[in-house]
Amino acid sequence: MATIPITQRGSELLKAELHRLKTIERPSVIAAIAEARAQGDLSENAEYDAAKDRQGFIEGRIQEIEGKLSAAQIIDPSSVDAGGRVVFGATVDLEDEASGEKVTYQIVGEDEADLKLGLVNISSPIARALIGKEEGDLAVVQAPGGSKNYEILAIRYE
Repeated sequence: MATIPITQRGSELLKAELHRLKTIERPSVIAAIAEARAQGDLSENAEYDAAKDRQGFIEGRIQEIEGKLSAAQIIDPSSVDAGGRVVFGATVDLEDEASGEKVTYQIVGEDEADLKLGLVNISSPIARALIGKEEGDLAVVQAPGGSKNYEILAIRYE
């Protein structure tokens, strides 16, 4: 199985979700199923069906997270020696050449990505355009709305 890159923060978030699912959500849905069973006829019991559906979702999510964590390669951006190049975990300050707008992105794993927080998925077009570049380089991003040119102002590993 291929390893999946993830930052330390992303790993902690997945572990926290897994803990919540196992210690809070799973016991809660088991209690809901038991309560619905106590009401009698299961063939026409909507609460039982809903609880079983919820249990299936929770168990599926637990398996998914455990699989991701077992295949995860945790990367600490502050310990990366990339020689000034953009790599996984790097935080990059960019300037849009057309508008002059400045943005900052950190390249993270799939489960951590949140564009509103400036966290971009390693497989996104912008991350692919940035990987391997250095300060001062021009990155051409092929976006759905056309290509955008960004100048790399700074690269940090934090």
